[in-house]
Amino acid sequence: MNRKEEILRDVVIKFAGDSGDGMQLTGSQFTNNTAMLGIDLATFPDFPAEIRAPQGTLPGVSGYQLRFSSDKVFTPGDECDVLVAMNAAALKANLKGLKKGGKIIANTEGFDSKNLRLANYPEGVHPLEDHSLDSYTVFPMDVTKMTREALKDITMGTKEKDRAKNMFVLGFLYWMYNREMENTIQFLKDKFGKKPEILESNIRALKAGYNYGDTTEAFTTTYRVEKAKMAPGVYRSIMGNQALTYGLIAASQKSGLPLFLGSYPITPASDILHELSRHKSFGVRTFQAEDEIAGITAAIGAAYGGSLGVTTTSGPGMALKAEAMGLAVMLEIPLLICDIQRGGPSTGLPTKTEQSDLLQAYYGRNGECPMPVISASTPSDCFSAVYEAVRIAVQHMTPVIFLSDGYIANGAEPWKFPNSDDLPPIEVKFKTELGADEEKFQPYLRDEKLVRPWAIPGTPGLEHRIGGLEKQNVTGNVSYDPENHQLMVKIREEKIARIADHIPHQKLDSGPEHGDLLVLGWGSTYGSIKSAVSELQQQGYAVSHAHLRHLRPFPANLGELLRNFKQVLIPEINNGQLIKIIRDQFFIDAQGYHKIMGIPITKTELVMKIRELLGGNN
Repeated sequence: MNRKEEILRDVVIKFAGDSGDGMQLTGSQFTNNTAMLGIDLATFPDFPAEIRAPQGTLPGVSGYQLRFSSDKVFTPGDECDVLVAMNAAALKANLKGLKKGGKIIANTEGFDSKNLRLANYPEGVHPLEDHSLDSYTVFPMDVTKMTREALKDITMGTKEKDRAKNMFVLGFLYWMYNREMENTIQFLKDKFGKKPEILESNIRALKAGYNYGDTTEAFTTTYRVEKAKMAPGVYRSIMGNQALTYGLIAASQKSGLPLFLGSYPITPASDILHELSRHKSFGVRTFQAEDEIAGITAAIGAAYGGSLGVTTTSGPGMALKAEAMGLAVMLEIPLLICDIQRGGPSTGLPTKTEQSDLLQAYYGRNGECPMPVISASTPSDCFSAVYEAVRIAVQHMTPVIFLSDGYIANGAEPWKFPNSDDLPPIEVKFKTELGADEEKFQPYLRDEKLVRPWAIPGTPGLEHRIGGLEKQNVTGNVSYDPENHQLMVKIREEKIARIADHIPHQKLDSGPEHGDLLVLGWGSTYGSIKSAVSELQQQGYAVSHAHLRHLRPFPANLGELLRNFKQVLIPEINNGQLIKIIRDQFFIDAQGYHKIMGIPITKTELVMKIRELLGGNN
């Protein structure tokens, strides 16, 4: 059969089906295959909050969006070129995100009368038959039937065989985009090596899907995306929580501090606990506590004992940790609180992304309780951002809040392996003996950074008391003196402020140093802002982009940088949190663009907003 091959520069695929259809696994395997070819990529997994959502319903749809390109990409795409819909609900939930003229690969077995009813299609409406999809290219495939046929001589139940239909789809897409299957076959062997029947069914379904593409006459074209032009080096695909984990391990190794994680499972932070528990060979200790409070207080104990104390959580969990965070501020010991944000309040949207906790990170504790705040911008950036958070914690003797979110945590992108020698040092100095001018250990005697000494319990001559009551300056004794309390509050605040002298000045990500508009962002808005600003710069607009890693304290030059622009726009996936802080600290009438839907801001939205602010004129 004669087929033509078409070279594409950029493709966005959305895999969608029931939460039990294996769409996350299918997407992650296609992602890994793409990364091995040196093609740039970005992903956006999207799944239900329920462990087993009602099958066939709209709330039960699980999706995985993947963008891969021979050019550098920064977002998983505003719209998809190909939608894989395993049932009617998957089509209905995702059709609005498909480009006009895009391709729909539909599993026809998922469009029977029952599935149509569960997806809330009106009686008598059948999207695959009523011409409502005529503006798209539809490829109906009975994936379920063909998977069962491929596995007909395997002695498994029908339900078990149907679990392999995601492998059939994956095999077909490997054929469609001219891919090899070896990495997925090896993955299956590693995963199901001790379950030969399950292994055989998945491999057979994978090959059957590939062979279907090779033999059917319905498809006349295959596609190829060439390797992206990327800096030389060794790359792998990495998700945000993985990168965060490796950043913690690297910081532990470079600082010489044993790593202790005290954590309570919570979406979307739980993967950090899972991943760290696999790396005991690096001296990592993980403790799954009975609740959030036990998790952070165990980490405080570890930090007091000379370890790198870490706790991980999401917004509701950080609220529960607030009292213990205040204790860590009063003790002035290094501690890292990793908050992987999600939609709120309360349980909110557990599996949806939101930049919802910045104000909580700034102010969400009783009393005057300042803490540094660091945020990551992309999945791979979690490595260097959390490494920086550890450096600040141990060198300034303070708890630090690290902010990521569900979009970053579960998204993936290529990551170039760093060289250990290129990582900045993290110097740790324990106090081991009395100073020349000390008759008795003074635990709150400070250096020029206002940092108190770190003395490990049991060190002879350095016995001292800790606790949550206010400390007397220098001695650390309990004090109720009003003047001393005000002095200590001011010292703790000034200590955090002085960190600005030890972090880099804020730089522009792109654009002129003076101009009509600066787009200021933080966290996971990075990709959409960068893409939108880049497009408008090419069209001649005087627009620039700056992205914050250090949110408290801000870089020392941030106010000066902001005043170089006529307007400042701050896009956020919340109801306006950074914008309140910027207006308060710098008296700048910044404008906001706020999206609170549990999904990222798109490039197209930002392009329209920026043009609106600039009056549409070059």
